[in-house]
Amino acid sequence: MSQPSTQASLWPEGKRFAFTVFDDTDHATLENTKGVYSFLSDCGFRTTKSVWVMEGDANRGKCIGKSCEDSEYLRWILELQAAGFEIGFHNCTWHGLPREEIRSALEKFAKLFGHDPMTAANHTGVDESIYWGDARLTGWRMHFYNLLTRFRNRRKYRGHVEGDEFFWGDLCKEHVKYFRNFVFKDIDTLKACPFMPYHDPLKPYVNYWFASSDGHDVQTFNHCIGEAEQDRLEEEGGACLMYTHFAMGFSEPRGVNPRFEELMRRLAKKNGWFVPAGVLLDHLLNRNGRRQITSAERRRLELRWLREKIFVGTT
Repeated sequence: MSQPSTQASLWPEGKRFAFTVFDDTDHATLENTKGVYSFLSDCGFRTTKSVWVMEGDANRGKCIGKSCEDSEYLRWILELQAAGFEIGFHNCTWHGLPREEIRSALEKFAKLFGHDPMTAANHTGVDESIYWGDARLTGWRMHFYNLLTRFRNRRKYRGHVEGDEFFWGDLCKEHVKYFRNFVFKDIDTLKACPFMPYHDPLKPYVNYWFASSDGHDVQTFNHCIGEAEQDRLEEEGGACLMYTHFAMGFSEPRGVNPRFEELMRRLAKKNGWFVPAGVLLDHLLNRNGRRQITSAERRRLELRWLREKIFVGTT
């Protein structure tokens, strides 16, 4: 049997590693996600389920799903929260909304769930996404990204652009504590970004950024948490903060995807700390203090993300 990692002291209650999930709400309905969360709960996992607070226009956007304006769906979301799952923010809805509607959505979130969103992530394609597209990067990395994407995302996202109709940077800073940026293929998110959560002075409207491991659909998720990867995460005493869409292939007519079930049951038997994303990030913040990213650290993150985007296809 392997010896406990020297990093094991990172985690409370003698746990050897940490694992959680931030689930982007794209395509989510009761039919394709409720069973997944029942399974997670039964296994002892507590993760983060993001929501769209407002109903969008069915003629706009490609990732339509349920919002909190659907009473039955909202009832289930509140049940998840009561059971210990965290509710996160994934923009207001599946398409862009102007500033005052964003303000209303944040107010509605707080009214529904009793507090501001602890964690948030941009929904790709939404005009008010903050520091997204080429604005995720700096220096020559931004220019290279624009060449790579044929300038499709150049200055496309404007949530951080003061004076723009989609600007809400000051509202983000006021209401949201943690925001997701880079996604990496390694199961050990903390190994890829050891200083998270961090503040970036070049992106001042976000209080703290966090990274994630890539599990955007069921096949990618299962690959990322394979048996060898699980064992390495435990051995290294690391932390996995998985990015996924539980509406994308995890639920099947007879239950959850069999390979997903097999791997998650295996993971649940390990001595892991299985808490929502916000709880994990608070723990790291309390341990490390308010960390401001350096130029060298930012450059390394951007380069790693670009390499993986080119050769692996991470988000």
